This record gives sequence, structure tokens and C-alpha cells, in this order.
Amino acid sequence: MDDFSTSWTALRETVAGLADDDFAQPSGCTGWLVRDLVCHLVIDAQDVLITLATPADTPPTRDAASYWEVADTPPTGEDPLDALTVRLAAAYEDPGLLKFHLDDVGSAAGRAAVLADPGRAVATRGEVLTAGDYLSAYVLEWTLHHLDLVAHLRGAPRPPAESLSTARALLERIAGAPFPAELSDTDALLVGTGRREPSSAERAALSGAGVRIPLSLG
Repeated sequence: MDDFSTSWTALRETVAGLADDDFAQPSGCTGWLVRDLVCHLVIDAQDVLITLATPADTPPTRDAASYWEVADTPPTGEDPLDALTVRLAAAYEDPGLLKFHLDDVGSAAGRAAVLADPGRAVATRGEVLTAGDYLSAYVLEWTLHHLDLVAHLRGAPRPPAESLSTARALLERIAGAPFPAELSDTDALLVGTGRREPSSAERAALSGAGVRIPLSLG
């Protein structure tokens, strides 16, 4: 729960500190501007609220690692839902309204996470997880999107070190092998999820460690 709160609070505070012009800059998500990514975060926060309010009476079918579906290729931005997010984000027009909506819904999602029983089963996407595992999965989501948010914004706050470390550990579980120690947590996350092309040395180290990249998460 603490890891969720740390990563989510840092991400929301970074959005709150953005200048209006920053919303028109590209993000680290293919095909999305910063405003599109922030709109996606609003939708994510709604998903957190919905899931935590959807108890399940069956045993968990997934945990924090198996929650993620791994595709063979990174997203291209051409998915219909991605395109819908772009249209929704454009409808806000004033970045201040988008900031307000994220603060409003995001704060509620943060409070709901603090109040949740980590051992209670919840349902989402046709699967069942404990609330603790569900929120742990979102530490990876928030940390990756924090990196996406600031990818082209000079001077914007980066994710907290503890969030990067926790997200890397989960990504290694998904990969089924630890990333080479010479990769920083940030590089492991960016390269591991296809957000950055590895150098020849990084590719060799990853291959030697038995890590197949990219891990495109959905």
C-alpha cells in the first residue's frame, strides 16, 4: 500500500507542477502528447476506484505479475482505445481542467487504496486478485507512466528511487529473470518495456541474463 501511495502521489504532484505549455509536448507513449497521457491517468484512477469497489467471492486467478498481459511488440498508438483517449484529452482544451480532474479523481483513488484491505479479493478485467496484488501491479503502471510523462520535459521531477526499484523488481518477475546489475532501475524499465532501444552492450547483457525484450505490457 505504501509503494502504491508513494508512486501515485509523486506522479500526481508532477502533473500538478506542469506548465500549460508542457501539455502539448510529446510523452514517452507512442502517439500521445503529455495531455493524452494525463487523460489516460484519469481513466486509470477511475479503474482503481471501480476495482476496489468490486469485491469477488472466488479465489484469486492472478497476482501482481500475472496481472499483466505481455505482447510481442510495443503499442503503436493506433489502437481504437488509444485514439479515443486522444479525443477525450483534446476536449478538455484548458490544461487546468485536466489537472483538476486528475487531482479530484486521483485523490479519491489514493484514499481508496489506503483504506483497502490488502487481502480482500477484487475483480477486474475478468480476473480476480487480492487488493494488495492489484495495487502492487499499479506501482509498475504509475512508475512507467511517470517516466513517460517527463520523457521530454527538462527539469520535471523523476519517479522516486523506491518506486523505480519496486517497479523493476516486478518487471523482473514478469520477465522471469533479473535484469543485469549494470542497468540502472530507470534503464531496466525503459529498455525492458521497449521504451528505449538498448545499446549493443545492454542487448548483449540482457541476452546473457536470459531476458527477452521488449516486454510490452497491457
